[in-house]
Amino acid sequence: MLYPLAGLGAAAILYGAYALATAEPTDVLPDRVSLEDPDQFDLATVLAANLDAPLLEGNRIELLENGDEIFPAMLGAIRDARQSINLLTYIYWQGEIAREFAAELAAACRRGVEVRVLLDAVGSVPMDEALVEEMRAAGCRVAVFRPPRWNELRRMNGRTHRKVMVVDGTRGFTGGVGIATEWTGDAEDEHHWRDDHFLISGPSVRYLQGAFAENWREASGEALAGARFYPTIEPSGVARVVTVLGQPGGTVSPVAFVYWLSLRRARERVWISTPYYAPDPGLQKSIEETARRGVEVLLIVPNDLNDSRLVRWASRIHYRPLLEAGVRIFEYQPTMFHVKAVIVDRDWAIVGSANFDNRSFELNYEVVVAAEDTVLVTDLEESMRADMRRSKEITLKDVQEWSILERGRDRLASALREQL
Repeated sequence: MLYPLAGLGAAAILYGAYALATAEPTDVLPDRVSLEDPDQFDLATVLAANLDAPLLEGNRIELLENGDEIFPAMLGAIRDARQSINLLTYIYWQGEIAREFAAELAAACRRGVEVRVLLDAVGSVPMDEALVEEMRAAGCRVAVFRPPRWNELRRMNGRTHRKVMVVDGTRGFTGGVGIATEWTGDAEDEHHWRDDHFLISGPSVRYLQGAFAENWREASGEALAGARFYPTIEPSGVARVVTVLGQPGGTVSPVAFVYWLSLRRARERVWISTPYYAPDPGLQKSIEETARRGVEVLLIVPNDLNDSRLVRWASRIHYRPLLEAGVRIFEYQPTMFHVKAVIVDRDWAIVGSANFDNRSFELNYEVVVAAEDTVLVTDLEESMRADMRRSKEITLKDVQEWSILERGRDRLASALREQL
């Protein structure tokens, strides 16, 4: 009699811990827009107004592909810094690139640049503590975001997944890249991941700085102020940008709303690249409806070379309804696919740190850059076409051939959707 009771007690404790960690379902998306014809509204204006986010013109967004382009640009900016460097990253692991970043940040400190580094307590667990000591010894300020505490389980579950670096308040980087060996190279084999990052200049950099400042304020107790962080920034391009700061809680996920409104406005195409596809039912429904009304919808995701098998399995339960709605699905073959980008029609792009999953919508701090920018869209289109050429297209026949065991496994994984 004691064993069943002990089992029930253990199950109750596990369920209580899961319920405590799991956010309440806040991403209740709208079901319609007020206009029948989506062409009648300016997407950037409506998005900015609904999310109380800045709409800024005169920006330039440059696509950087894979470590061979991303890391030289970031390290070069660190070397050129004159006043301040603020680096926020979810992942800082190990390898030569991790040592190189620490050395360059320390060198910047020694020449008088104010350097602040913010590391997520969970994402940076594998980091060599000696690198933190090296930066601190040189004068860098290093803080950790939400270290684990037993009495703050729900709060601990809200990680900062943002990847932001701002140099002298005028040049910003964001995207999917982490600081680790996996992101080096050019996606040439399964040990070197495929990813994008973005170099941004223009007035919208101020709000990338804000993404850093928000998390830094909580982790360090310091509010950032002054011209070295928020200088006057002259226009440097033609992109109209809405910078959206996603964070846990709220009446609707701002990240999910960006995707939802963009899907509603799409008239010609929506191409989605994401490493983790586990959306809530409302967003999944919107994608299916977009495809059914004749919009070309493409989805590029990883194959079995995936750092999260659980998300991989959970994502597969969506394949059949997507394919039946007319969505084309491509699984990238050479290595782990970590790109986070969406293009809509010929003029709209969404990039940043967010994935197409509930963790990015409700649990994480994220930063999303939504831009009206035909140059960026053209560059991303070319990049996505190259990714599709290195992918296998999944058909309805492929899905129908999955075994009963595979289907059951995928359904069990999907039960954890709120945490994926």
